[in-house]
Amino acid sequence: MSNSTVAVPVELIKDGAVACLYLNRPDVLNALSDDLIKTLADRLEEINSDDQIGCAVIFGRGRAFAAGADIKGMARATQEEMQKSDRLALWNRLWKFQKPLIAAVHGFALGGGCELAMGCDIIIAAEDAEFGQPEILIGVMPGAGGTQRLARAIGKYRAMEIILTGQRFSAQNAHDWGLVNRVVPKEILESEARGLARRIASQPRLAVLKSKEAILRAQDVELAQGLTFERQLFYSLFSTCDQKEGMAAFLEKRPPQWKNK
Repeated sequence: MSNSTVAVPVELIKDGAVACLYLNRPDVLNALSDDLIKTLADRLEEINSDDQIGCAVIFGRGRAFAAGADIKGMARATQEEMQKSDRLALWNRLWKFQKPLIAAVHGFALGGGCELAMGCDIIIAAEDAEFGQPEILIGVMPGAGGTQRLARAIGKYRAMEIILTGQRFSAQNAHDWGLVNRVVPKEILESEARGLARRIASQPRLAVLKSKEAILRAQDVELAQGLTFERQLFYSLFSTCDQKEGMAAFLEKRPPQWKNK
């Protein structure tokens, strides 16, 4: 395991086959500055190319996961400046991450913090977590995926009320509505997230990557297209060593020894 002693906006700790990313601006509740998003994207790209890592988890240092965007950097910006700089394009780099990505949320996950969590593949929330898209309260709207991902996750009607009023909702609400996988006591959030990440990372790597790819495709295409895409990926796994090992181990009634190739 390695650790960093430098105060960086995102701290990366590698724990075996799991990469733990800590949003590290606790003094401003991990407000998502351009520097933080860029650093997070850099770290995710590093993890993507690390064959030893099978799953990643994002945590927030301090009292929150992330309380939203860094408003100070946007308050005086004009439409022309925002379009020219296209600051939100930075976020596109995050969603190119191919490996499973877990959000471990405690405290506030508001605005961009909620959008960051929703961009992950699995969300585990502490009992004290609060979610929301309060952009309407400062004269704007979600711009990093909030309108699209929230509506897909919890439905048009709930998303409409939440976004148009800026109201927050609890971890239990998020779980009941299908946005959060599980809600756990805050004191075990990290161990729960790391445990799930280790379980995912222990699976055959190529099958995990292709499963994630197929599930994400299901959100964007009609069922018939999704089924065709799934079938193609399924067949492609028969060219892997792990398919041969997994099926041989099943028939021989022994644990498989994955080679991740």
